[in-house]
Amino acid sequence: MVSKDIVMRLSAVTEEERFILEKTAIDPNLYMEHGSDVINSKKLLEQGKLITIRPHPRFVEFPPHRHDYVEMVYMCSGETTHMVDGNEVTLREGELLLLNTRAVQSIRKAGAEDIAVNFIILLPFFDKALQFMGEEDTPLRSFILGCFGEKDAPSGYLHFKVGDVLPIQNLVENLLYTLIDDIPNKRNVNQMTMGLLFLQLINHADRIQTSTKGEALLLQVLRYVEEHYSTGSLSELARLLHYDLYWLSREIKTMTGKTYTELLQEKRLSQAAYLLFTTNLNVAHIARSVGYENVSYFHRLFSERFGMSPRQYRLCK
Repeated sequence: MVSKDIVMRLSAVTEEERFILEKTAIDPNLYMEHGSDVINSKKLLEQGKLITIRPHPRFVEFPPHRHDYVEMVYMCSGETTHMVDGNEVTLREGELLLLNTRAVQSIRKAGAEDIAVNFIILLPFFDKALQFMGEEDTPLRSFILGCFGEKDAPSGYLHFKVGDVLPIQNLVENLLYTLIDDIPNKRNVNQMTMGLLFLQLINHADRIQTSTKGEALLLQVLRYVEEHYSTGSLSELARLLHYDLYWLSREIKTMTGKTYTELLQEKRLSQAAYLLFTTNLNVAHIARSVGYENVSYFHRLFSERFGMSPRQYRLCK
């Protein structure tokens, strides 16, 4: 959880909330053009900025709306209930909700102790985060690419139940401090921090909830690959999920554009590259640990993927 100092600073009643308490309604002109239900980033972000934060307005029900930016909601304390694309999402302390521009969201009335912060993020801000994530197909990477229009995004939101994951809480706190306090070189710091945050979120794919059955199946497949890349098989996955083997194979290809074998190989080689960078294990040991008994075959696949041998890759670190 974030520090008490941040919670106290964000819990102060804002001018916007004073208006809400007086009028028992929001002022839509603060967020939207006349007659629109789309919250306009130009009304919330200073010109030239790619990211900002604002406390979530309490004491009122927020009507259905969309955003022309990516929104990330972080629950500092208490909880809030959101309706997103017809699904009820309860955001509890320490949890994150990521919304794309197609998501239709409404928010139930929050009380004085329900402190949430909204990150308003323009797409160019994610350039460095995408570099951090690499090419491996993950739900978060697919979601961000979907926001850019580079990939189908069947879900309008990702709900990360990570309130007990300390590294994620620390990274969010770093983001909050740099955005609340005007520190030098803020954009680069925040983009790097967001990249690190995304890497941590990828490592906790089992904590993601989303809206569609297709997306839920994709999460199950990617989670299985993440956890069983060295020994897993498509037949075992089909058995665990109670699906026909050939149907599941076709669905994986449809959802990801890749076969199960290609997903598995991508994960194995990514893990091998990580081990080459972070350990002194010999190449043969690494090859076997990620699932390749044939070391020569591993060498060939690795060279095709990274354009150099495992040894050359290690020397680059």
